[in-house]
Amino acid sequence: MTRNIVIVIADGEHARFVRPAENHALHTVDSFDSVVAHRQTSDLGDDAPGASFHSGSSAHHALNPRHDRHHVEMEKFSRLVASHINDHYQGCEGMVIFAPSRNLSIIVDHLKPDLKGRLVGTDDKDLVKIPDHALMTHVAPFRLKLGI
Repeated sequence: MTRNIVIVIADGEHARFVRPAENHALHTVDSFDSVVAHRQTSDLGDDAPGASFHSGSSAHHALNPRHDRHHVEMEKFSRLVASHINDHYQGCEGMVIFAPSRNLSIIVDHLKPDLKGRLVGTDDKDLVKIPDHALMTHVAPFRLKLGI
């Protein structure tokens, strides 16, 4: 019988949840993408920075935006991935998360404490484009702890 484990593969726009089958092959069981993944910055909100005046002058000076809107959306998506894990993978016995470092830290920070306790490991690799059959080489360092 296979252990109830999940391998999370995510970046700021895509998430995939992989589990081993009886034959230990890895298979995606769940996935979703950001709805704003391929939108232009102008479609996410104001596309031009605001402007300000200097006192005593009529010159306008552009203000830099405080946050890159794509970066903000990627952070939101990473929190959504953590929420999905919290809601759908409560019963897992072990978990490994692969994501770029900025996304990985957000996902881990937003996991419920009991799920953090079942986290076997993390790796700051972006594996979203790696097919299931090629994942085992990346999962290999965690196989013993996962029991697969």
